[in-house]
Amino acid sequence: MTDPVVAQTVRLDVWLWAARFFKTRVLAKDAVTLGKVEVDGQRAKPARTVRLGDALQVQRGDERFELVVLGLSDQRGPAPMAQALYSESEASRQRRAEVRATRAAERTGYRAPETKPDKRARRLIQALGDIDAF
Repeated sequence: MTDPVVAQTVRLDVWLWAARFFKTRVLAKDAVTLGKVEVDGQRAKPARTVRLGDALQVQRGDERFELVVLGLSDQRGPAPMAQALYSESEASRQRRAEVRATRAAERTGYRAPETKPDKRARRLIQALGDIDAF
């Protein structure tokens, strides 16, 4: 494996993309702009530079990551290299596991239908949906 490109500072949106928190740099930039990423407890702009030792809080959907920056890279590489760029706190891992378990428990009672609804069932579903229109 090759080492990531080592730099003194990297833009926040580029680092989030390289660390594989977001699939594209545009998604990372939008998340930072919307305030879903904090650096050392403060909202940041996409062009803010990330340095070694910075504490980040990243909100991605229902998940919230609390990280410490261990490495800098402005190139997206394989997952093991991306995971070497940061360290997640144990409390953050536990919180995410609890949220994941709660979501799984909420789904336990739901059973997807085995087949598609037939013509009669579709009409009933459509009729029930139209009740709110009146």
